[in-house]
Amino acid sequence: MERKASRRENECEEKNGNSESSELEKEYKTSLITLNVGGYLYITQKQTLTKYPDSFLEGIINGRIMCPFDADGHYFIDRDGLLFRHILNFLRNGELLLPEGFRENQLLAQEAEFFQLKVLSEAVKSRWEKEQLASRETTFLEITDSHDRSQGLRIFCNAPEFIAKIKSRIVLVSKSRLDGFPEEFSVSSNIIQFKYFIKSENGTRLVLKEDNTFVCTLETLKFEAIMTALKCGFRLLTSLDCSRGSIVHSDALHFIK
Repeated sequence: MERKASRRENECEEKNGNSESSELEKEYKTSLITLNVGGYLYITQKQTLTKYPDSFLEGIINGRIMCPFDADGHYFIDRDGLLFRHILNFLRNGELLLPEGFRENQLLAQEAEFFQLKVLSEAVKSRWEKEQLASRETTFLEITDSHDRSQGLRIFCNAPEFIAKIKSRIVLVSKSRLDGFPEEFSVSSNIIQFKYFIKSENGTRLVLKEDNTFVCTLETLKFEAIMTALKCGFRLLTSLDCSRGSIVHSDALHFIK
C-alpha cells in the first residue's frame, strides 16, 4: 500500500512538473511578438514593445490601439520597414545608436513621432542639429615644416570627413615612402609636421631623408586635393592667399559644398 501511495505521489508530482513546464513554455511563446512593418518581419519580446507607456507599440500590444493583421496573422504596420530596425534597437538598448555615416535623421525623426516615442524623437533631432552645426563649421588641415611654419599648405573645408580623407591619404603615402615612420613627421588632429621641409631646384618638396627621398611636391598635393574635392561635390572658393596670382602657388585652399 505504501509503495502504491508513493508511486501515485510521484506520478502527481511529474504531472504537476510537466504542467508547470508546459505553462512556462506557453507563456514564453506568447511573450514573443512578430511585427510586419512595411513588409519586413521583426520578432521581439512583448516587454520590449511595451517599454514606453503610451507609445504606439505599447498601445497595440495592450489593446488600446487597433492594428490590422497580415495574411499570416502578424501585426501589420504600414511604415518604413528598414528604419524600424533603429526604432527596435532604441527600445532594446534605451539609447540612440546609429551606424556611422547615417544620413536619414529627418525620416527617423518622423518615424519616432509616429510611434509616439518622444525620447527617441528628441534624441534624433538633437543629433541632427549637431550634424548641421558641424557642417557649417570650417575645419582645416595644415601640412607644414616643424622648423618653419611659413612653409606648407593649409586646406580649409566645411566637411570634417573631407579633411580626414585628405589627411589619411597623405599619411598613407608618407608611411609607404618612409622606413622610420613616425620619426620623420608627426600627426595631430589638424596638423602634419614634417621634420625636413625644404625647397629644391625642382620645386617645393617634402624632403624626408638625406638622400632627398620625398613624398610629393606641394603642387601635386594641391592638384590632388582639388581633384578629390571636385569629385566629392565640393567647390573651390577663392584662394585664401591670392597675392601670388595662382592657385598652384597659393598657401591655402578653401572648399565648400
